[in-house]
Amino acid sequence: MVKLGVQGMTVKDAFNENAYDTMKRLAGIGYKSVEISQIETSPENIQALVQACQDFDMEIASMSASLEPQTEGGESLTTDYDKIVADCKAVDTDLLRIGMLPLNYMSSLEKVKEFSAKANEYAKRLKADGIKLYYHNHHIEFVKYDGKYLLDIIAEEAPELGFELDIHWVQRGGGNPVDILNQYKGRVDLVHLKDYRVNPIPESAIEGLFKGEMDEFSKYFYNNVEFAELGQGSLDLPTIIQAAIDAGARYLLVEQDDTYGRDPFDSLTDSYKWLVDNNYNDLF
Repeated sequence: MVKLGVQGMTVKDAFNENAYDTMKRLAGIGYKSVEISQIETSPENIQALVQACQDFDMEIASMSASLEPQTEGGESLTTDYDKIVADCKAVDTDLLRIGMLPLNYMSSLEKVKEFSAKANEYAKRLKADGIKLYYHNHHIEFVKYDGKYLLDIIAEEAPELGFELDIHWVQRGGGNPVDILNQYKGRVDLVHLKDYRVNPIPESAIEGLFKGEMDEFSKYFYNNVEFAELGQGSLDLPTIIQAAIDAGARYLLVEQDDTYGRDPFDSLTDSYKWLVDNNYNDLF
């Protein structure tokens, strides 16, 4: 059965300050599943997550890992494989995800194929340890090479990889979230839920345009897409959620990359309320 949860990155600052209390606050909103991302996986934090799951009837949906170190001293599958596997087992999850295409692999098709081959080998190795590896998309995967989306090339080159599809980033890349979910049916256990908001252009920018002042108008005209709380944007969320369920997703995880000055817990509360108001509360 599919479960609704939250992507912990949305409140990463709170997690890195006090993981136990953050889990308690998320449980207080109503969330029962959490994906751990951009959160320090120190022994203390791992123990806090384990204790919070016991105390608040929660579960860790998935953990995160980089293929190779992305910062000096950063953890990765290449350098810290045994620790990452041990952390997954400690928090009782069999799902591990790579959060994005590493920057050093974005420059060419050849580099992407190199990444895919390495990721596929780690997916095989993790499978033997009882863990499945997933890849999370952004919009860069909708670059085309020889008529194929980069996402499809990764899928072909790394057949052992599962996918964590992010519906906002699919939309931002020019794809149709429902079509992509249908295409990868059976290979999608994780889905990120967030809305896609297009903002109006302020009156001041319009007035400036007629005075020959293009800069403010251009800023708002070309950069007016935002991440949004569920129900606060233009995505057909009921149809997308049903497509995710039909695709075999195990977890639908609410995420908001930027809350634009709002308290992220307030944003997660608004998204939770939308889900409850639209009769998805039985999935928590």
